Amino acid sequence: SAPHPFSLGSIPTASLRGSEERGNEREVEGVHQRDKEMGGMEAQGKEEMAFGLIPILFPSSSLGQPPVELIRHREARWLEMTSHWEKAMARRYKKVKVLCRKGIPSSMRARCWPLLCGGQASMDRNHGKYKELEQSPGDPQWLETIEKDIHRQFPFHEMFLSPEGHGQRGLMQLLKAYTVYRPREGYCQAQGPVAAVLLMHMPAEQAFWCLVQISERYLPGYYSPEMEAVLLDGEVFVALLRRVCPKAYKHLQKHSVGPLLYVTEWFLCLYSRTLPFPTVLRIWDAFLSEGVKVLFRVGLVLVRLALGSSENLRDCTGIVETLEKLRSIPARLLQEDMFMAEVHNVAVSDRDVERECRTQLAKLRKVRPDFGYRPEQRLPNAKAIFDAQQLEDAQQPRKGRHPAPAFLIPEIVVDPPPPPPKEQRRMERERLKEQRRQEQEQRRQEEAAEKQARKKKPPGRKKPDTRGKTFHVAQRPMLSLAQESGEGEEPGPAKRNSAPYLETYF
Repeated sequence: SAPHPFSLGSIPTASLRGSEERGNEREVEGVHQRDKEMGGMEAQGKEEMAFGLIPILFPSSSLGQPPVELIRHREARWLEMTSHWEKAMARRYKKVKVLCRKGIPSSMRARCWPLLCGGQASMDRNHGKYKELEQSPGDPQWLETIEKDIHRQFPFHEMFLSPEGHGQRGLMQLLKAYTVYRPREGYCQAQGPVAAVLLMHMPAEQAFWCLVQISERYLPGYYSPEMEAVLLDGEVFVALLRRVCPKAYKHLQKHSVGPLLYVTEWFLCLYSRTLPFPTVLRIWDAFLSEGVKVLFRVGLVLVRLALGSSENLRDCTGIVETLEKLRSIPARLLQEDMFMAEVHNVAVSDRDVERECRTQLAKLRKVRPDFGYRPEQRLPNAKAIFDAQQLEDAQQPRKGRHPAPAFLIPEIVVDPPPPPPKEQRRMERERLKEQRRQEQEQRRQEEAAEKQARKKKPPGRKKPDTRGKTFHVAQRPMLSLAQESGEGEEPGPAKRNSAPYLETYF
């Protein structure tokens, strides 16, 4: 297998340059202006080391951190919620989403991210699997490609300074394990920064299973050799941009700036190489909770900040100037609290994304009949992933163990308090009254049935049907009483003209 033909190295906007291209001291002095490119952050005093980045003399930031009391309060809430995670996801997912939007405390991300994305459940289900993958030799071609990219991942972070340090070695083992776990997909350059961010917060095994969940549940098809999902989401992004920010959409269409020139790096790297690091972490908090729609919202806000006003478009006379404008958004506009407030106010829902996916997929399949990506493989949020894992656990129990029961919400039955004596006597009278009414109704129905049975008579002799017919009656000649009766007999009473004496012809 060979490296992906459509890799980030071939995209003009992808900043995947090696550290040797940034090595001179003048670039180091100007690292604050390019903190987005290396995943840096503005720092003040001791806060420079908050995320493990090398301390550099940055200008002071007027935006302070949340109060310590607020951080401790949020940590306590997350501790309580993660200790009853199944209950929280089954009954209080909206509360989980709200807390993720406010930002997960830094001390809790190592515990919350694997639970949100389902990586913790996958690791528990595949106990010992990562050790096997780590000990596998792997494909030499993939290993060579990974080795070339390792030093490019966050070169100013203390974990990834030394080639022999635990950061670069752990990242190497993690990416190699993924190529063994999914040999068809192999390795994509964009997985490097994603895996590096995960390794900054958790052990290698947890980071591996989180990477698997992101690649298969949140963004299936993003890191495959064809990368069809990225192509589809680029078209979806343009359709959403046309509705959210028409001015920027018209400018991009005028200068033929396609979505793959800027969206590819944003989506594939989850903005880890584009925005200040504190903002990246807040985006990841929301993304692991609410899914891919967060990536669309963030991209729409970035385009609106860069190209949404006539003043910003004044200097953009071509494709190069437009792309540079997208890369050089002022840092003050990307501060995490203010930026994320704008992101969550963008009117793009899961339903909007799904509808545009169906529309753009139909258009792409007309042009490319062999387009095989299916967007229904992507799960919309952490709740959908939790439900899918619960269903899988119920349908496929572990071998050699009793089936793990699916999580059921216990039914709580509370007996009502006994009524007071007066109320109890009233209820007893009503019960007896209802009982007498039912007995009377039953007796009435029985009497009606008996009466109906008495009215019924056995069927009589059927009368001939003479309606509409002509008939004649002829009377037999009357015999004398003497002739009719024998001699010596007493004459009887005269008989009426009945049937024996009449002949009826029809």
